[in-house]
Amino acid sequence: MVKTVAAVVLLLAALLGCGHQKATWVEEDVTFVADGLTIHGTYRHLSTETAGPAALLISESGMTDRNGDNAVAGPVGNMRQLAEYLSGHGVASLRYDKVGTGATGLGPFADRPADVGSAVLTSGARAAVRFLAGQSRTDAGRISVYGLGEGTTHAMALATDSTAGAPKIHALGLLQPLPGRYLDLITARVERDTAAAVKAGSKTPAQADGVIGAWAAAVAQARTTGTVPKAQLPDGLSAILNAGNVKVVVEADRIDPVAEAAHVPAGTRVLLTCSDSDAQASCADIGALRDALAHTALTVVELKGVSHVLRDDPTDNVANYSRKDPLSPQLISALDTFLTE
Repeated sequence: MVKTVAAVVLLLAALLGCGHQKATWVEEDVTFVADGLTIHGTYRHLSTETAGPAALLISESGMTDRNGDNAVAGPVGNMRQLAEYLSGHGVASLRYDKVGTGATGLGPFADRPADVGSAVLTSGARAAVRFLAGQSRTDAGRISVYGLGEGTTHAMALATDSTAGAPKIHALGLLQPLPGRYLDLITARVERDTAAAVKAGSKTPAQADGVIGAWAAAVAQARTTGTVPKAQLPDGLSAILNAGNVKVVVEADRIDPVAEAAHVPAGTRVLLTCSDSDAQASCADIGALRDALAHTALTVVELKGVSHVLRDDPTDNVANYSRKDPLSPQLISALDTFLTE
């Protein structure tokens, strides 16, 4: 009798132990398809089957992969850090290698890379959020999307997607977003840089006018014909607009973030960040975007001395982007509040 009781106690202990095993976070390699392109990503989720909140992470523009690593800036890793942060708040996440990056590569676009435009990127984001919504661990009522830089335009496209089967987006994280049309932003930067060069004495006013004129003509040509001048643009501007990227640049330029923001459903929870040190998302430039989002449940956070890759660095120097620094405590504080409200 004693042996029988002991056996039952041991069995109960074992069963209770199994029932209380600590859940762990799993990084699962996954794939999904968008218009014939197989996209590779990382689905970070708890080992249990319980449904909970889930977030899609959309990386910056250019050759930036699921982790935020960039072909120019190096192994940045900021999107991986964001995924790990969200885990600490019980939020599963999906981050992915968009077309032309990481394990995804160019796929069917290998023989026609110039056909990769903004529409292809938005298509990938739509496939990604539908994949996430289809997971048994995802609570369909608590799907959020976090985009960085140009990724915010695709995030807003998901929030405004009314096509059949489109998941409802509960919350948006617009981190250092484009505050206006792409080529307008570059034009403003060219004008600032040439004005600074004139002030410093490294350019004459006539030289500055020549640079601005050449760039303005190239922008007009790209917008009207989808082509670029045969001659090289001054001051290295051909690296920004050239025959190899004109399609994707023109498609990106057609997207007006302010117009997109105006169509985000009323009541959507939105976190909008900017920084006084981020030339791409300066707090001085986001007024129109902020106003367009006024009908949402909007939180605006003005960061100080934070770079475009969301780390403390008032220089916002690309050479520092791959340093293994943590995400800015200012951003973490903003996210802490946003996730608990």
